[in-house]
Amino acid sequence: MNSAARSFLWNAAVKSADLSHREIIRHAIDSYDLATRAGRKQYVNWQAARQRAYEIKWEGVNHLDRYLLQFEAKVQERGGHVFWAENGEEAREYVVRLALRSGVHTIVKSKSMVSEEIHLSSALESQGIRVFETDLGEFIVQLRNEPPYHIVTPAMHLTRKQIAALFREKFGIEETEDSEVLVAAARKALRHAFFGAEMGITGANFLVADTGMLAITTNEGNADLGMSLPRIHVAIAGIEKIVPKMEDLAVLWPVLATAGTGQRITCYNTLVGGPRRPGEKIGPEEFHVVLLDNGRSELLGDAEMRDVLQCIRCGACLNACPVYRTIGGHTYATTYQGPIGSVLTPRLRGMNEFQHLSFASSLCGACTEACPVKIDLHHHLLHNRRNAVSSARRPFAERAAFRVWSWAMESPRRASFFGALGRWASRVVYSLGISGTRFDPLGAWTEYHAPPAIPGKSFRTLWREEHGNR
Repeated sequence: MNSAARSFLWNAAVKSADLSHREIIRHAIDSYDLATRAGRKQYVNWQAARQRAYEIKWEGVNHLDRYLLQFEAKVQERGGHVFWAENGEEAREYVVRLALRSGVHTIVKSKSMVSEEIHLSSALESQGIRVFETDLGEFIVQLRNEPPYHIVTPAMHLTRKQIAALFREKFGIEETEDSEVLVAAARKALRHAFFGAEMGITGANFLVADTGMLAITTNEGNADLGMSLPRIHVAIAGIEKIVPKMEDLAVLWPVLATAGTGQRITCYNTLVGGPRRPGEKIGPEEFHVVLLDNGRSELLGDAEMRDVLQCIRCGACLNACPVYRTIGGHTYATTYQGPIGSVLTPRLRGMNEFQHLSFASSLCGACTEACPVKIDLHHHLLHNRRNAVSSARRPFAERAAFRVWSWAMESPRRASFFGALGRWASRVVYSLGISGTRFDPLGAWTEYHAPPAIPGKSFRTLWREEHGNR
């Protein structure tokens, strides 16, 4: 077991035993559940909306080559720049070079999971550039020097009391838990950043191919300020964010809002496609789009799991997942948590290091039912488990045991013989009293599970006794 897997199991055990933490998450997710159930009532047929959203994203993902080139051409027509980044390193280097070349000292950044994926903020800060997260939740976890806890709600794990204590420490405000006072303190700090920043960085919820526009969704309007006030706007998006037509947003915007927060429509939905034009009073002087691959093309080539790229980052699968509710977001130690993260991370960051995430699921199927674009998440977790066994580095003893098991199961007689042998060997192990010690051959199981009870008779024997040879 590698260090990432051991860390995951340790943190999962700690968080699942923390009843206060579990109550905070349960309350937050229950609130989301109520809101999303109410939000779906705006649809005459929610399942039909899911199907249409699936079809739009399927079309975009399965024709990425054509739509991405169309998007690039439209952006360039309006004076924007498009950079194709094969991996996170190339994307980081492009943005850092641009910032240094342009004399940037301060950057305001709206929520972007892709920028978290490539660790962009730390790369910029290492060059002496100040980066301010402007989404309130992201701003809070940045002040705590923590990664986001949830795709949609970065500070879900914190109580108002904890946030108030943080703001007293950082901003010297009065002792209060009044939401308006706390928000005002954050707004005051961020306003200085907005008006002093030379660069704004955003993500993109959707890339619209036929117009070359970025569709950006927020509930706080922070992205609008970050795009319009600084002289340089950089948008970073995964290549899978492409959608064919502007009219597709009529489906995707409300579906995203409903699945993510239960809203009929998110507060701010903004389209941007280039730098400020002559005669326009607001907008950036330079506009750059970084299109990130970072393993997505490899996933695109896997027809079995390609639909994972249809994800719209609504967080619905996290809220539906009983494992996420129990162990929380930070336990995953990845940019993308919950079921979508457990499917996506091993493919983007390596099956060997992150194969354990595919097993962090009950396979109940709640994530698949919740997904607004109908990604078959729990089946993909099974696919990853299969791929981990067949392609990732596994202990020799485990691989040998599975080969023997496979050979034994091909013959009823062999299966019967090895079943009897296994029951006898287990009784010997238990009778010698070595279970749970360093001599325990079942230690890989008993370290995290109760020892299994040893049946007195096989199923075949019990069947014959009950039914004869029928």
